[in-house]
Amino acid sequence: MNDQIYFGDCLEIMKQLPDESIDLIVTSPPYADARSNTYGGIKPDEYVDWFSDRASEMHRILKPTGSFILNIKEKAVDGERHTYVLDLILALKRDIGFRWVEEYIWHKTTSAPGRWKYRFRDAWERILHFSKTKDVKMRQEAVKVPIGDWTDKRLKNMSENDRMRRQSATHSGVGRRIEAWEGRNSVFPSNVLHKPPVCHNTGHSAAYPEWLPEFFIRLFTDEGDVVLDPFLGSGTTCRVAKRENRIGIGIEKNATTKIAI
Repeated sequence: MNDQIYFGDCLEIMKQLPDESIDLIVTSPPYADARSNTYGGIKPDEYVDWFSDRASEMHRILKPTGSFILNIKEKAVDGERHTYVLDLILALKRDIGFRWVEEYIWHKTTSAPGRWKYRFRDAWERILHFSKTKDVKMRQEAVKVPIGDWTDKRLKNMSENDRMRRQSATHSGVGRRIEAWEGRNSVFPSNVLHKPPVCHNTGHSAAYPEWLPEFFIRLFTDEGDVVLDPFLGSGTTCRVAKRENRIGIGIEKNATTKIAI
């Protein structure tokens, strides 16, 4: 399989892909009622049915060791949050057969200021991890992050007993081995990703930042693996896949979209 960009409805194009041929699906689909000029704007009450048809094909073409990463966020309707994302999670698990492995929170460190009557500015989005089986390929060493110099300062002021077993300040009985941080220059990240929403292709109405597919491509694939984005948009996922020496497959509904690979 080689790098390939397809134009058309991803539902029909995914039907042409072989069973269990994809190592990673990573995508950010059109949100409900969003980007209507570009993608038509799926109504919140219709979203689960619309997406489930496509998710059935994603489940079929994903390898048993593969992962499906979905970046999505619910919207507010009539002054309250709509449940379409929560309903979609349940449908993917109960109806399609995906396993809901994890939920990452993307904290947008430079979210735009704003004022709404009943809410503060939206500074986070969901990134959901699904799989077909328990045997998921995961390369945690590939996404370790710098630990920073705070550990040296913190450890220097601690007693030997505290370094071995730091007890909870609430006296809950739960402790931590602080000495486990000693001598390390990197650690595994948490499931809260503190990243800015900075995109290089600002000409697209729904571009997402390169760090997002990069993180999950490195975490869930090896070089030469196949990465699919069924809602390719400006081409970010395939561009990053190529840079990381993976095979990128992209599907984009809008044939007039300028895709930069």
